[in-house]
Amino acid sequence: MKKQSLLFLLTAMMAVGLQAEDHTKFVNPFIGTQTDETGALSGSTFPGATMPQGMVQLSPETENYVTWDPCCGYDFNRDSIFGFTHTHLSGTGCTDLIDVSMMPVSWEVTPRQLAGGNFGQRFSHAAEGAEPGYYWVRLQESDIKVELSATTRTGIHRYTFPVGKPQTVVLDLDRSTFRGEAYYTGRRAYQIIQSQIRQIDDHTIEGFRVMTGWAKLRKVYFRAEFSRPIRGRLMMDGERNAGKSDVVNGRNLRAALRFDAQEGQQLMVKVAISPVDISGAEKNMSAEASSWDFSHYTQAAHDAWQKELSCIDIEATDEQKTIFYTGLYHVFMQPNTMSDVDGRYMDTNFEIKQMPKGQTYHSTFSLWDTFRAAHPLYTLIYPDAASQFVRDMILHYNTYGYLPIWDLWGQDNYCMIGNHAIPVLADAILAGLPGINVEEAYQAMYDSSVRSHPNSPFEAWEQYGYMPQTLQNASVSITMEQAFDDWCVAAVAKKLGREEDYQRFIRRSEFYRNLFDASTGFFRPKDDTGKWIEPFDALSYEQPCYIEGNAWQYMWFVPQNPDGLIELLGGKKAFLSKLDENFSLTATSGEVNGNASGFIGQYAHGNEPSHHTVYLYTFAGRPERTQELVDQVRCTFYSARPCGYAGNDDCGQMSAWYVFSSLGFYPFNAGAAEYVIGTPLFTRATLHLAGGKDFTITAPNKTAKRVHVKSVRLNGKPLNGFKLTHQQIMNGGTLEFHMK
Repeated sequence: MKKQSLLFLLTAMMAVGLQAEDHTKFVNPFIGTQTDETGALSGSTFPGATMPQGMVQLSPETENYVTWDPCCGYDFNRDSIFGFTHTHLSGTGCTDLIDVSMMPVSWEVTPRQLAGGNFGQRFSHAAEGAEPGYYWVRLQESDIKVELSATTRTGIHRYTFPVGKPQTVVLDLDRSTFRGEAYYTGRRAYQIIQSQIRQIDDHTIEGFRVMTGWAKLRKVYFRAEFSRPIRGRLMMDGERNAGKSDVVNGRNLRAALRFDAQEGQQLMVKVAISPVDISGAEKNMSAEASSWDFSHYTQAAHDAWQKELSCIDIEATDEQKTIFYTGLYHVFMQPNTMSDVDGRYMDTNFEIKQMPKGQTYHSTFSLWDTFRAAHPLYTLIYPDAASQFVRDMILHYNTYGYLPIWDLWGQDNYCMIGNHAIPVLADAILAGLPGINVEEAYQAMYDSSVRSHPNSPFEAWEQYGYMPQTLQNASVSITMEQAFDDWCVAAVAKKLGREEDYQRFIRRSEFYRNLFDASTGFFRPKDDTGKWIEPFDALSYEQPCYIEGNAWQYMWFVPQNPDGLIELLGGKKAFLSKLDENFSLTATSGEVNGNASGFIGQYAHGNEPSHHTVYLYTFAGRPERTQELVDQVRCTFYSARPCGYAGNDDCGQMSAWYVFSSLGFYPFNAGAAEYVIGTPLFTRATLHLAGGKDFTITAPNKTAKRVHVKSVRLNGKPLNGFKLTHQQIMNGGTLEFHMK
């Protein structure tokens, strides 16, 4: 009897030990939603409900019209909500989307109120909450509890109205983005070309809107189904009342839908969207949202997020887990699904195309940001999705002629510089990511490096060996970044045995040298005659030769050849002296760019050009300084509070930096399928890799004060140098840090 009891106890203990930890409980969707005490940029993230890579990202709007800061529509410092919309951008520096707004109110809406369009209601954070796939808030004026969840393509609403009060839902197709006066002289940055609201039956509303904004042309179709019958309606185009008509067309459409309070307090709304047509929205809802059980959707969302977040297990404090898993959550929110359940999507020339059965097309590629760490993280822990992203970039190239620069809603908005789909493809190819047609991918990389397009006049690039400022704005930044892209093309050409291409692009990858001015020690702009452009101020953010940075921040962007940069600056001693000055010089000159924040001297962690710079000390023989700075950035610029990011999260890039840097390595050269060693944050972390292998990182004597690495062993053997290859990780095994 005692043996049976002991066996039962051991079995029970093993079952508990094998039970996976619920990682979703450590996700705080409010991290990154608040500016800090100094007014610095927040992460510009939103707290609403979404699925991994969801087309629908359903979240509240705390601005009557969304400004550029925050671009996501939600500011933790605000106290009013103006609607709940179904599409958002997470952490970007420009704003768009904000489609199909729903707002419940507990009063009868008049035509004058509907024409005015302002249904803002106050709320308190004490009566608000969020977790992956679920958001709730109580609206004070209406005393309505709003609950939101989502499938991939459908937003799920549940409203609980107060007893005895009128029940109205306002549908607003005019709510969208408005870029503030300081940025765009007070004009709306979007324009609705056409929109429609149509009542199909007493439970269903359908419609669409076609508009231009950051994405030059977007079509959004929707189908909204209500759990109870619509007992009355008011539909308007601006101040024009549609009367008894069941359809209204125009550019300023709103509808007030009335429900009978005697039929119940709770009302559910399911809103499916499609970038293709109304039929697509209907099919999306039929496939994903046939149930009226709200808990079904919240549980499904929880399970989907738990599956994705479980790719990494860490042993850490609850606060560290909150920052880490919220970071993973933000990384996995996009790129977004951009095809319907039947596989149809709209391509770059606005034709409807068909994905093969079971495949999904994606958009939202914030490549100037995400090529640095987010895409290498997808390649490492999300390889199936990463290969899909590469495939979708090639589909973009097939119709557009070159790889995407910044792909939004299936189109290129040309935001930022370079062509940083190239390092994404290079990293995937050099990592041996399965499912990629390497020859096709290389051709896309090659053509995107020789066909001129906005910000990239390649005729000038090869003629001058740099971008002349007199021919191309942001010339220094483009020269630095394009040289890196060219190295990525060269690396893949070498792998494929294309020697002539390799020689051409490896030569171009060194063009950054042609803008180095030894007399000032900086990369500076030249004109098309080879003369330095004056005046020059290394501290200034207002010089048009740099973008979102100054000469200090851009002088370090040679990730393809750090040894060459060290040599160019006069050797290791001179290089280290300059690098020390970079992290200690606090002087400014004029206005600091609004995207620059999170400063350590001239290092600005709140914006992407600086992100690799802390790892440069390792290449110059001072890895202990890299380790100190990595720890300083982790501790100073990330927290588990709403103001927990030092700058825009930029579709997960800020988060991906933290994920990598807390594991103990970072993709310094983001196109090379390799990593530079830093310093671990956790005593143990395990990456659960594709194919069933695990890669475990241990630091058994790690403490908060122990940031310096004494030695690193891979599978029991000393790691050569401070580099780790992608293949070494994918082979599985153990990376063991011994801390000093």
